[in-house]
Amino acid sequence: MSRILADLPDDDIKWLDARAAELGKSRAAMLREAVSVYKAQSPSSGNKSWIERGAGYWRDREDIGDAVEYQRATREDRTPYGEL
Repeated sequence: MSRILADLPDDDIKWLDARAAELGKSRAAMLREAVSVYKAQSPSSGNKSWIERGAGYWRDREDIGDAVEYQRATREDRTPYGEL
């Protein structure tokens, strides 16, 4: 593990120390955790968003049916827009 030197505003250091004390962690542990979370959320890390991960999740389900057909069926009893 490498060491780094980073300059942070005094207010951020006070907040970081207070939050670390609340959680029972060291300042360094808090910074390591913050970097890990930031890295995991970064688009360049190869991680997909929850939308991308879930896209097509139910595509092979046969018990759900087609959403467009469902919408058309629920709208059958309505007056067509052109006749209004």
